[in-house]
Amino acid sequence: MKMDNAWKRVVVTGLGAVTPVGNNVADTWESLKNGKNGIAPITLFDTTDFKAKLGAEVKDFNVLDYMEKAESLRSDRFTHLAVAAAAQACADSGIEGNVDPERFSVYYGVGIGGMATFETEHTKLMERGPKRVSPLFVPMMIPNMAPGTIAIKHNCQGPAMPAVTACASGSNAIGEAVRLIRHGYADAVISGGVESTITKCAVAGFSNMQALSTATDPDAASLPFDKRRAGFVIGEGSVALILEEYEHAKARGAKIYGEVVGYGSTCDAHHITAPHPEARGGAKAMEQAMAEANYTESDVVYVNAHGTGTPMNDKIETMAVKKSMGEDAARRAYISSTKSMTGHMLGAAGAIEAMACILALRDGIIPPTINLNEPDPECDLNYVPHTAVKADITLALSNSLGFGGHNACLAFRKI
Repeated sequence: MKMDNAWKRVVVTGLGAVTPVGNNVADTWESLKNGKNGIAPITLFDTTDFKAKLGAEVKDFNVLDYMEKAESLRSDRFTHLAVAAAAQACADSGIEGNVDPERFSVYYGVGIGGMATFETEHTKLMERGPKRVSPLFVPMMIPNMAPGTIAIKHNCQGPAMPAVTACASGSNAIGEAVRLIRHGYADAVISGGVESTITKCAVAGFSNMQALSTATDPDAASLPFDKRRAGFVIGEGSVALILEEYEHAKARGAKIYGEVVGYGSTCDAHHITAPHPEARGGAKAMEQAMAEANYTESDVVYVNAHGTGTPMNDKIETMAVKKSMGEDAARRAYISSTKSMTGHMLGAAGAIEAMACILALRDGIIPPTINLNEPDPECDLNYVPHTAVKADITLALSNSLGFGGHNACLAFRKI
């Protein structure tokens, strides 16, 4: 369907980031443009007995820059990272005090939630008995605590909820927040995604399902679209966007990064972990987002691919791009996977990749896919290997594909 002129327009007026390649937006974007690899040996626990040794951790992060110590001790690391990114985005946008609290909302993607808290409290239960489990166990662990805490801190009295759709969580949160504004239920939404599950249980589980790379060289681990690819590298972090109704933003003189012009959301209805072999859901999500964005073949397109570096995903996503755009247009598009640098940030992936799209449009720079040394013949599009390129793109698409068959695509334009 085409963009409904009755819908309210939605723009991005603030950004915040705490990622494996930078603890703010400027540093993260510079790293992505320059091909900086955020992958390194895991330090959050001893990996001696683990098959996967590498991760993309947030580095040198001080939660006390964003929370009082007592509050930080009552919340999980995923909430810490979400609160930090949201605080940066709110400061960047100047939204606080300029929106009715009852029309200020939070939609935040969280794929798993407080896995570290779960492990810690389960260990207490097994080793020391039920009386030793913290009374804060449940509120520290549950995924909605990130958006709930953000709402408390910024007095967001409208709807506040997580999107929990595995690796599509961040994109679904942004897309559903866009719909909230489009249809008049909010004037502004703090949206984005967060994850912090570089933990023993998560790494063991992902490894045993053969989803993680077991490489020991950080430059040969996250290999989207490369024929050597053998699994993703687990990452963590959070990125927040302030989404705002266009007239509201214009009336207060807000800085506008760009406009969210399309959103597609589908389910493969096929398998709990594997994508549909004919890219059915992924292609349809792209088609929906492109139709809302009023895509034409004259558009110069950048696709920030889901691009996990798993054997199945990259081949199927390549098929989805071709099916949704047509073979010729797909070959003209610029495509890259920033997961080659950030690893797979799970619930936060869609958020950092949305940010990359917005800034690529703003600056006319396509971040590269690093480590793409041996292209897979079945992945035969322009994946911008090794080095960023300049391009005056007119439309940017961000793909997210999650366990459970969830597919989401966001579309952005300059304004």
